[in-house]
Amino acid sequence: MVQKLLVVVAAALIREDRVLVAQRPPGKRLAGLWEFPGGKLEQAESPEVALARELAEELAIEVDPDSLSPLGFSTLSEGKDFHLLMPLFATDQWQNEPIGAEGQELQWVTAEELDALAAKELLPRADIPLVSCVRNALQKR
Repeated sequence: MVQKLLVVVAAALIREDRVLVAQRPPGKRLAGLWEFPGGKLEQAESPEVALARELAEELAIEVDPDSLSPLGFSTLSEGKDFHLLMPLFATDQWQNEPIGAEGQELQWVTAEELDALAAKELLPRADIPLVSCVRNALQKR
């Protein structure tokens, strides 16, 4: 049986030696876990356009889709329900200060703090493989 393919885009918003993570709000699936902001593609959207839209909705920031650089991806089978494909894009260019526009908490974390979140299983399973990509991007700064 072929599972439904769900494509979710994520962003590594990088400021100096830190990356932004958002906490999933109460009432949502995986509530309380920290994740890279992003969301689902809508029909006929490119990943970069979808991510810019999601960042505007979730964080009230403006991101030029052309400023998003592919950083890595994660793939995860969620049982018989769906298979998740999550490309991660990095940028250090946006307009406005990110806010939790949907009530989510935000946190700027270092590579070490991101590693600690992963070690404590405070990131969704799909985000954990992306930590090394983000760590490498942060260490190059």
